[in-house]
Amino acid sequence: MKEDLLEDIKRAISSTTRAIADDKELEVVFEENGISTNEKIVLPKLDEDLSKLSELRGTADNKALKHKFHSEETYRKYEPIGEKNRKIYEILEDTRIQLLGSSMMRGIKNNLKSLYEDKFKEKNLATLSKQSDLELEDAIDLYLRNKVSPDFLPKHSDKAINLWRKWLNNKIGDTTDKLLKDIFNQEHFAKNVKKLISELDFYDNQENDENKEEENENNQNIEQLENNEINEIENQSSFSDEETTQSEEEVGYEETEMNVDQEEDNELSEIDEGNTENATPQYRDENSADKILNEYQVYTEEFDEVITAINICEDEELNRLRAYLDQQLKSYQTIISRLANRLQRKLLAKQNRSWDFDLEEGILDTSRLTRIVMDPFHSLSFKKEKDTDFKDTVVSLLIDNSGSMRGRPITVAAMSADILARTLERCGVKVEILGFTTKAWKGGKSREHWMQNKKIPSPGRLNDLRHIVYKAADEPWRRSKKNLGLMMREGLLKENIDGEALLWAHKRLQTRYEARKILMVISDGAPVDDSTLSVNTGNYLEKHLRGVISWIESKSNIQLLAVGIGHDVTRYYKRAVTIVDAEQLADVMTEQLVDLFEESEKNKKGLTAN
Repeated sequence: MKEDLLEDIKRAISSTTRAIADDKELEVVFEENGISTNEKIVLPKLDEDLSKLSELRGTADNKALKHKFHSEETYRKYEPIGEKNRKIYEILEDTRIQLLGSSMMRGIKNNLKSLYEDKFKEKNLATLSKQSDLELEDAIDLYLRNKVSPDFLPKHSDKAINLWRKWLNNKIGDTTDKLLKDIFNQEHFAKNVKKLISELDFYDNQENDENKEEENENNQNIEQLENNEINEIENQSSFSDEETTQSEEEVGYEETEMNVDQEEDNELSEIDEGNTENATPQYRDENSADKILNEYQVYTEEFDEVITAINICEDEELNRLRAYLDQQLKSYQTIISRLANRLQRKLLAKQNRSWDFDLEEGILDTSRLTRIVMDPFHSLSFKKEKDTDFKDTVVSLLIDNSGSMRGRPITVAAMSADILARTLERCGVKVEILGFTTKAWKGGKSREHWMQNKKIPSPGRLNDLRHIVYKAADEPWRRSKKNLGLMMREGLLKENIDGEALLWAHKRLQTRYEARKILMVISDGAPVDDSTLSVNTGNYLEKHLRGVISWIESKSNIQLLAVGIGHDVTRYYKRAVTIVDAEQLADVMTEQLVDLFEESEKNKKGLTAN
């Protein structure tokens, strides 16, 4: 009887969720772990004691409302930079959705309020005594809700609001009024949230279109701080400008460069070049991919960024770069069609499609509609496709965006990623496309900070990471295709710190709900960052990369493979392919993915293509 009751509750919640989301075809599942998508809402498992039924209802209503009122494309378009700014942006979008839903019916409002109460249980609002006891994003959330009605607030929130009210009134009072006026329009709302963040003047609020000015100012600061020991950081917006700057440095600052070279030679004089093969990884937490090797240090992560391609340059420039990439693709249209058809044919052949029939919900079974004609009182029949191992797969492409990839290699890498994303999407396989580089040459703001800090010895990684999301796994190719053009942007490609990029991509895959996860790395050689290697041992980055690869290959359920362009990467990865000509890339990537779907034992070994 208990099981029957649980099933009845699940059916009731599922039906209500579809009704609120206004989507009859929406799949609702109850799983321990999983991520909701456009086609599926994942809710927590229902316990037999029903103690968390109220929380489950609130979660279901919240996710259904997000499905109805939220556009992920619009959300990503206006997403700000900076971790704290993104938290504010995320929380206020959730608040917008919940306020809209609460106006629909009383039951939804009560469920959402109960869910919101649970969020603040551990924050002990009644015991707050100063502003710093409550995070800024939570304070703004309470402040905005209070403007609508105190009914939307959790218990004991009066003290928290009073602590923050005056400061927030002065900073964002008018903008929050605009937010409430635009609550039905996500795009206008998002624009006002970005305005609100800039008005706070409290965290890192620089906009992306100011990046060049910031980096030029950074260069000037470094030049002053180093007293002409190190030349200005090379971070120009075009390759020709970089080459001109480098030649000027060689001529105008030859004496200074010689001094720097001598200093770096002294630092590198006692480097131990060997024993990298026997490096044993020691992870602080082997279950979390964002923990680096114990021996590997990062001087500071303050200036690192994970950024979507659309936030690096304007839409107009992205469209222009995508048009250039399309021009390159035209001459390969025949090859593209051949590869795409072959990959799709091979992968689809592995799908054994089967269906469950005579269900109470799912896709309408049109083949059984004749029964309704014969007997109008006969209930409708639905069907649902059975899950297959093939479809339950996600592929992540991690592309080296270093300066040595410029020219033909990066163009072919972008084209190949484009081909695979389109083809795998047709086959029902999710694809994520990521890139990794640094924000500056010669260390960026990290090195500037190190110089101010009296050049502490062996600082570890000493550059500002830039990890780029070109396409998220749940984002359709048609929405993200222009982002791939960003790889054609002059000045984007700088240094490559592969170990940390691998951990980042691995961590993103770990959060996915798919059973099978594949990480494909496209690189042209070993990690190189002059700033880091000049103040650490010469094998510092390579040793870390080997440790990360060893850990993933031996202890992770994620399948890892690599494609090296012009360089032998088989010395790093167990499963790897080395190609001499970049033109082979698309073909090799296709073959490797097909091989991964084969169960043959031979495909567990590393392969080499010449």
